[in-house]
Amino acid sequence: MMTEQATPQRKARWTPFTWFSTTSIAAQMIVRETFLNTRWFIIVATATIVINLLALATSLFAIQVYDKVVPTLAFDTLWMLVSAMAGVILIDWLLKRLRGRILDQVSTQVDKAISQQVFSHIMHLQLDKRPRSLGTLASQVSGLDNVRHFLSASILFALVDLPFALVFVLFIGLIGGMVGWVYAAMFPLALLLGFVTQQRLHTLTQSQLARSNERQGLLVEAIQGAETIRAGNATAQFESRWATLTESINTQSIQQKDINNFGLITSSSLATCAYVLAILVGVYQIAQGNLTMGALIACSILGGRVISPVAQSVNYMAQWQNVAQTLRNLDQLLVLETITPQEETLATSSSTPKQLQVSNLRFAYDHSPLTQLDVKQLSINAGERVVVLGTIGSGKSTLLKLLAGLYRPSKGDVLLADHAGRQQEPDAMSATIGYLPQTVQLFKGTLLDNLTLAGQIQDHHIQDVCQQLGLDQLASCHPKGMQLTLSEGGEGLSGGQKQLVGLGRVCLAAPKIWLLDEPTAALDGRTEKNVLTCLQARMRSDDMLVLSTHRPSIAAAIATRVIVMAEGRIVADGTPEAVLGTPPKPAPSQRFRVSPVASTAG
Repeated sequence: MMTEQATPQRKARWTPFTWFSTTSIAAQMIVRETFLNTRWFIIVATATIVINLLALATSLFAIQVYDKVVPTLAFDTLWMLVSAMAGVILIDWLLKRLRGRILDQVSTQVDKAISQQVFSHIMHLQLDKRPRSLGTLASQVSGLDNVRHFLSASILFALVDLPFALVFVLFIGLIGGMVGWVYAAMFPLALLLGFVTQQRLHTLTQSQLARSNERQGLLVEAIQGAETIRAGNATAQFESRWATLTESINTQSIQQKDINNFGLITSSSLATCAYVLAILVGVYQIAQGNLTMGALIACSILGGRVISPVAQSVNYMAQWQNVAQTLRNLDQLLVLETITPQEETLATSSSTPKQLQVSNLRFAYDHSPLTQLDVKQLSINAGERVVVLGTIGSGKSTLLKLLAGLYRPSKGDVLLADHAGRQQEPDAMSATIGYLPQTVQLFKGTLLDNLTLAGQIQDHHIQDVCQQLGLDQLASCHPKGMQLTLSEGGEGLSGGQKQLVGLGRVCLAAPKIWLLDEPTAALDGRTEKNVLTCLQARMRSDDMLVLSTHRPSIAAAIATRVIVMAEGRIVADGTPEAVLGTPPKPAPSQRFRVSPVASTAG
């Protein structure tokens, strides 16, 4: 019975940064999670506004002290003013503490939600669309943390404090007269400085991040292939590439820091110039009787609140170049196709599939002129044991990946229970299909963990499979047994042992459709026989088996049907007797040469 379920989508809502989130998919995610509950933003914004208003109290305090208390030595008034300022300072301290705690909590919640969404997106990427460089992929994801911090905290204060700089300019104008024009003139100059700094950093930052991603990719490759690099005497070549990239990054980093320092130092100099000019103008105003000493001191205090937010904005504009480029890099990842498009309705099936069909199937990698696979029609029925023969590059592995739903066809469909693979719910497909790749990937953990990736499995099933495959001998050679600790990639195990662990995973999962890519390529003859015996014992009568290999002997041992592939096409399809009746003789090019037979494909 087939049921359908719609993939839930979150309803879009307005946020204080809705205008910004439309420019980037990554920004949309961050803004959506940050303002999922806007109550915190209202509290923080209110606290920030009050903090800025309390800054006026310091100026008013200075005016009262210098203009009224000092001339008359009114100590009672002084202590009253000091008591009031103590309350202001306490309230300011409490509000800043409240604001900091709320932002920390929101930041933690956003980090948890966003990192989970990005990781889930990566895990559901169409494998044929995934970036080829793991270093670049890791770098794109790691940059998310800086983006989150910038959008959730820094820019919030900048947006609130910057308008208050204008308020302070107006207030200075009210109490200081001509002194206000000094800060009014410096304000646009500081903004212009930030704009110029941002423009100079644009191209430089883009190039620096590209080089950083390239170096990250080189690092991952060098770590994974250290054995091959050393055996091939290529250590010096990789060290030279690393040194070249590092030098390029350092050179650009120095240039970037120079521009940042120029902006910060210049904005600081502008603040000093504004202070000096304000004192200069203020003295003349005092001489003319238009300004008091207290008012001048109050203006100088508020002047720091005018230039400081602008100087911070210059810094934020410089940081924005890094953030913007990181967002662009992350967007390149987030726009990649996943196996669960949100706009599609996915199907799940509780019944055993009776047939696996292929119709007008073609596959080619993006931006590649070569067609890797071209299969017009293929039908595999329940209970069939199909062995796919072919030389290297004939398309066997690509066919299995398409049947497993790991790759999406460039054209045509893979139909399971009358539904195209792209319409199947991924978890349901994973439970139905067991896929063994040519290169088995092991993960950090125990041997038992690597055998039971999908979850808990009863001990007697694990024991039976390990005995049938010979994995019990591997466990018995170690004092920890099945709790034998494996490092990343299964370092320390041979290629054959890794392949046996991969086969054990598939057997323990007990799928309905078995897709095995060269399952015995790294095994000796005796172990190969054990594997074939185990497969025949573990598969049910109505299970489907599609096994790719370059060994005709395996086909003769277990196949009820043999398919021969060459150059991405099926060149023969029939019973073992029909296809292998006359053993094929390899040509010099090592391709199978078989006489085409009448295809039994559906």
